[in-house]
Amino acid sequence: MNYKRSSALFEAAQKVIPGGVNSPVRAFTAVGGDPVFIERAEGAYLFDADGNKYIDYINSWGPMILGHAHKPVVDAIIEKTKMGTSFGTPTEIETKIAELAVKMVPNIDKIRFVNSGTEACMSAVRLARGYTSKEKIIKFAGCYHGHSDSFLIQAGSGAMTFGTPNSPGVTQGTAKDTLLAKYNDLKSVVELVESNSGEIACIILEPVAGNMGCIPPQNGFLEGLRRLCDENDILLIFDEVMTGFRLAPGGVQERLGVKADLVTFGKVIGGGLPVGAFAGRSGIMDYLAPIGPVYQAGTLSGNPLAMAAGLAMLTELDENRSIFESIDKKTAYLHMGMESVLKSNNVAHTINRIGSMISVHFSEQPVTDFESAAHGNNHLFKEFFRGMLDNGIYIAPSAFETWFITDALSYEDLDRTIAVVEKITRDF
Repeated sequence: MNYKRSSALFEAAQKVIPGGVNSPVRAFTAVGGDPVFIERAEGAYLFDADGNKYIDYINSWGPMILGHAHKPVVDAIIEKTKMGTSFGTPTEIETKIAELAVKMVPNIDKIRFVNSGTEACMSAVRLARGYTSKEKIIKFAGCYHGHSDSFLIQAGSGAMTFGTPNSPGVTQGTAKDTLLAKYNDLKSVVELVESNSGEIACIILEPVAGNMGCIPPQNGFLEGLRRLCDENDILLIFDEVMTGFRLAPGGVQERLGVKADLVTFGKVIGGGLPVGAFAGRSGIMDYLAPIGPVYQAGTLSGNPLAMAAGLAMLTELDENRSIFESIDKKTAYLHMGMESVLKSNNVAHTINRIGSMISVHFSEQPVTDFESAAHGNNHLFKEFFRGMLDNGIYIAPSAFETWFITDALSYEDLDRTIAVVEKITRDF
């Protein structure tokens, strides 16, 4: 592969953009080399500035369930653009997509649109604090909820300690209200609740983790959190920025049958455009301004282009639910194929999968939380990433990210991917 043009673009970008990128993982710091600059995408493929073609397993970090430049979504954006791009006023299409989302997702009555997954999670936590009149929250090491101050917290000496900021600019005052638990470890959550009795407003988590690789919840974990919240007047928030409308029409709540009090969504609800949302029961959502005391606002919230794209996307997912079976089968096929060649090449590995999310960890031990994910062979992952990229397979440039499968992938694409995995791991 020739990356000459991408390297030149990265050099130019670094002069005017911090680090040359507008989101840190794009800089390829974790895998080495210069990032690839993408010019266009279609279906299951990316095309870079040097003319290279890649099978895409990032899919804009999840929302491209139907593939890039999906015609109904593109057509909806184009037609809406002709009528104006932003008004800062209510529009009918906001109600239409809200009605559809409420129909598809269990346990929600109302939804508020925002501009990103970060904003959705930040707003959901504020609402939980306002609704419960409590200040502390519990999050899980390895779960990512955007770059709001409350979420940029790392563990101290153990799960029982207060968190400490892991980014300059996050105050100790903010950090003291964020408590860190261990994913898939209900005991760590119980201890936090007991030691902070009556002070915790909400527990927020990715119900299927996607930011330490794909890590499904173990049996009883989500159910245990639900009981714990019910017993202690705590709101349970599912961050479904990755899983919403992907693992099922109604997300994790539908697929795994566990109710959340609030649920957050990301780009998928806007067909891949910059958008987010949070939703819940009327009794909680009605605490939002203008009818309640919890303030949240945004000039671009409910932007007509994002709403048009999202309505086209969700309508197709709702009307053709066989898509979910299709992407699950494709992910299982990829899993079995990679498992076979990695075993035949004697490569120590663990593959995690649920639905259309999958990740490869170069570790013989089960990967169930951030700590076990971090024990993987990251040097080997770098070699794996570079080998995949150089052979036209684009995966996340980090060992701590899930892969996302799109229905636009053909079985020929999957066979090609499996063949590349076999090729590059022969000498591992």
